[in-house]
Amino acid sequence: AADLWSVYSKPVPAHGRELWTLFLQCSCVTAVIGGLFYNWMFASLEYSWHLSVAMAVSFSLLLLLALFVVHPARCVFSMIMPTLGTKQGRKLLLSTCVMIVVVNVTPNILSNIKTILQVIKCICKNSSESLLNSTALLEAASWEFGDAIQETVHSINIYRPMNGHFQFSLLKNSSLIYQQMQLAGEKIGRDFLAVEVLVKDSVRVGNKLVAGFSMLYLCFESTWYLKNYLTNLRFDNFYITKKLERLAVDRKAAHLLVGSSKNLIRPTGLKLSREEVMLCLVQAMLLTVALMLMLVVVAMDHFAFSVADTAVRKAAQFSVVPVALSIKYSAKIGILPFLLKLFQLRHDELPFQDFDRSYHHYLTFSSARCGISPPTPPSPSVLLVVGLLFCILYATVFLETYARRLCRKIAGSFFESWEEERALYLYKKLSRKHAEE
Repeated sequence: AADLWSVYSKPVPAHGRELWTLFLQCSCVTAVIGGLFYNWMFASLEYSWHLSVAMAVSFSLLLLLALFVVHPARCVFSMIMPTLGTKQGRKLLLSTCVMIVVVNVTPNILSNIKTILQVIKCICKNSSESLLNSTALLEAASWEFGDAIQETVHSINIYRPMNGHFQFSLLKNSSLIYQQMQLAGEKIGRDFLAVEVLVKDSVRVGNKLVAGFSMLYLCFESTWYLKNYLTNLRFDNFYITKKLERLAVDRKAAHLLVGSSKNLIRPTGLKLSREEVMLCLVQAMLLTVALMLMLVVVAMDHFAFSVADTAVRKAAQFSVVPVALSIKYSAKIGILPFLLKLFQLRHDELPFQDFDRSYHHYLTFSSARCGISPPTPPSPSVLLVVGLLFCILYATVFLETYARRLCRKIAGSFFESWEEERALYLYKKLSRKHAEE
């Protein structure tokens, strides 16, 4: 492994065997990166497969050429890997989390809301239909009651009304009511579909922009680090490296490293400076805010499913409401009631005709004919994937410092002569500080 890394980090291969070894290394790296790049574009960013293949092949060929020919490009590319564990890598993972939540959770929430609206629509339609049908009951009762009144009047043969029936015109507007309800339901469906499409399209575009910017910034950050490493001796130069230890031992000044142990850090150690600890805590707090927002969206998904499931079950359990209409009518004949009352004599009324009937109707609020789509339960895999990604994100918060140390180690292995210059500069700085004290 050390020999392979030595060939990979050399500016120029020493002979043909190292040249072929370097070519095979670059080919293997570009093949793996090309496959990951295709999967990222096709699965995460949702590009078409032919565009993803074309972009992955083009990217792999360009990457192979750059890695095989340009020595600093190999260094920059090698530093991109640990840079994924820094702030820019977290942005990529966060954009992936947002895409997963929006693509899988948001449509589920809208689907459950549409189910709730379908239940409400079904209840309104069936209850209004049942109420409209009850007018037929009233009409039948009125016609029978009117017939009874007319028979009574005809038998007395004193006064004959033109018509003893009630007229109900409400049934004539039933089709109009159904039409209005259907139009309202279609409008709500179109509005929800438009909102769902808008949310998906907006998040897709935003996620692609964030992902593209993050990838470019990863390359820029690695290039910026290498540029500062090669041009500024003070940049990220406070580590007790092996070259510095060897230099101090050769000049019999090992005490300089012992006395400055509070200000210097071993790149392979776990010690974090106070500034590094504070930076990790701030990044963890910001990541927690993003996690809370994600959990709110996931909780909304569970809440919408719970409400939709309860609405569907309760709607199916609605019992019919019996409605009874009772009409009691009694016609009596009194013999000279006015004269008998005038002389305060007792008089009797003879029953002539009685009308006592009951009409029954049932109000229904739900029906099997209603096209209610079943509520969609939240996907547990989405929560599992998001949870795993956030575990990785929290790990990168505390591993960011070690990722930067790894970047420095990679740069030092690619430019060993410059690393010796940096070690000499740090040694002289410690010597001057020790002489002043």
